[in-house]
Amino acid sequence: MPSASRLPKVRASELVGRGWLNTGGRDLALADLRGKIVVLDFWTFCCINCLHVLDELRELEARHRDVLVIVGVHSPKFAHEADPVALAAAVDRYEVHHPVLDDPELTTWSAYTARAWPTLVVIDPEGYVVAHMAGEGHAHNLDVLVADLVAEHEARGTLHRGDGPYVPPAPTSGTLRFPAKAIVLPGGTLLVADAGHHSLAELAPDGETLVRRIGSGERGLVDGGPTVARFSEPNGLCLVPDGLRDRLGYDVVVADTVNHALRGVRLADGHVTTVAGTGEQYMVGGADNVAPGPVDARRGDGGPAGDLAAGDPSTDDVDPLRLRLSSPWDVVWYPPMGAFVVAMAGNHTLWAFDGERRTMRLVGGTMNEGLLDGPLLEAWFAQPSGLAVDADQRLWVADSEVSGLRQVEPGTVTSPAAPSATVRTAVGQGLFDFGHRDGPADQALLQHPLGVAVLPDGSIAIADTYNGAVRRYDPATHEVTTLARDLAEPSGVLVQESADGVVLLVVESAAHRLVRVAVPHGAGDRLDEGAHRTQRPVTELGAGEVDLEVVFTPATGQKYDDRYGPSTRLSVSATPPELLLGGAGDDIPLTRVLRLNPDVPGGVLHVTAKAASCDADEAVEYPACHLNSQDWGVPVRVVQAGPRTLVLPLHG
Repeated sequence: MPSASRLPKVRASELVGRGWLNTGGRDLALADLRGKIVVLDFWTFCCINCLHVLDELRELEARHRDVLVIVGVHSPKFAHEADPVALAAAVDRYEVHHPVLDDPELTTWSAYTARAWPTLVVIDPEGYVVAHMAGEGHAHNLDVLVADLVAEHEARGTLHRGDGPYVPPAPTSGTLRFPAKAIVLPGGTLLVADAGHHSLAELAPDGETLVRRIGSGERGLVDGGPTVARFSEPNGLCLVPDGLRDRLGYDVVVADTVNHALRGVRLADGHVTTVAGTGEQYMVGGADNVAPGPVDARRGDGGPAGDLAAGDPSTDDVDPLRLRLSSPWDVVWYPPMGAFVVAMAGNHTLWAFDGERRTMRLVGGTMNEGLLDGPLLEAWFAQPSGLAVDADQRLWVADSEVSGLRQVEPGTVTSPAAPSATVRTAVGQGLFDFGHRDGPADQALLQHPLGVAVLPDGSIAIADTYNGAVRRYDPATHEVTTLARDLAEPSGVLVQESADGVVLLVVESAAHRLVRVAVPHGAGDRLDEGAHRTQRPVTELGAGEVDLEVVFTPATGQKYDDRYGPSTRLSVSATPPELLLGGAGDDIPLTRVLRLNPDVPGGVLHVTAKAASCDADEAVEYPACHLNSQDWGVPVRVVQAGPRTLVLPLHG
């Protein structure tokens, strides 16, 4: 490959969109950023990989604040994300501390040939593009590149140090800040995952009066008492079953999302303990997702023999305190497994956590993102974000990125080690189809739901987050209706029964409150507000053979990592499957010859690439290693005389 010094320079395109956030009302142009290193972060706030990248960029941003300007380019997937009010709330919710360009028409996205969320583009102080990366895991590569650019442009006199254009918004206050989910405690009070305050809030039964707060309110991973402990955007909560609380030593399990951890909370004194996760993110294909070391000494005699840390979590029980997690979003007690099931949104899977035996293992999903039914371990999920169990022991999953409601039938499952359960889609069409449509479930549409609950009649209430609604699915009639609407990003639902009927306590996240909604008599309203499909620029490709190349160049001072097997992996599939006559499947090289069907006018190519690289210093026995990965969904149109190459940059 030619060296970077001999590659032609490409001038960065102007930043064009509807408006700017975090600039104090000022519109920015590239000329305003001259002399700074600029990283464009193409993101959309529904995307878990984009949220991972926001967290990866925080340290880089703080370390190089006087020379580096990060610009978020928000290019929406869902219709709700194109709402400027919703975008402003998301920027606040996720504590984005840099300028954000609102790009609802994908104008700047197209100018920089972005093909996937997230995509990063690096611009040097003279306004030239010097790197293009897709996916997550690039923090180290960016750090190396920024250091190189600082040295180069400081020597040339083209680097300008000083404050950037970021202007923080005015602070807000309130009891809750972007609450996620809530549960009822044994005494009748409510415990709320107060994600925006990085803590838990116990409220009186009225849902408004603060009883106490668990967590200091500072982002972090710290165990201890209620004023010392720290969380980072906790989302899911589960009350431990009565008989287990004394044996486990805690009463509530918390899905502490951005800490990639599960926490146990003792209600008597508010003490918080980490019960699963290392605080680092599980990287699909990574060699260090389970840390080495002896079995946790706290495990009782009932625990399994052997060194659990040496296990493979896809087939073995592993020590949860040595296992990396990936954005756990919700957690529920699941009697058929005798364990807590965790919705692992970050890698599209379900996991079983046995707090008594102190083990954890993968029980659902393949870590591929999509909508595929079948045996639980072979099914595909897409950011599972809400869980509930009904009287028939069916597990219901709010599968947000496919705007779906998924159903796990328990089958003959008796333990996490033998999950014979199967997955069926109750509502949902796929990654790019969504809307607000009631009626027969196979035609109904949701928009990025985050929560589920079981109603007394056995039907399912769905927090249809981006539609601002609560929907109802009836497993008996397979009909979908609307129970409530005009809510601000509902993310969780609690069902409460009284003499006056059934009431839903809805966690109205973007309104920073809990609100009670009476369940209407009958099935609810039937609405049809239309169907949507994610619109992205379509790539024209020629019928027949097309050369696919995923570009990956290890950062300066790194080399490919082959210590644990091949350092790259490429997976290709298509929707519809008939689009590909050849080239589908998994293989090692990052190049592939595809054969496109001339009789299929178009579709989506699904490409997943992974590449591992390590520091190249031979004197270091255990060099630091880094895994880069990305999933692309590339809309294509097949034309007879179209281009014969498709290049996707992973890092290059």
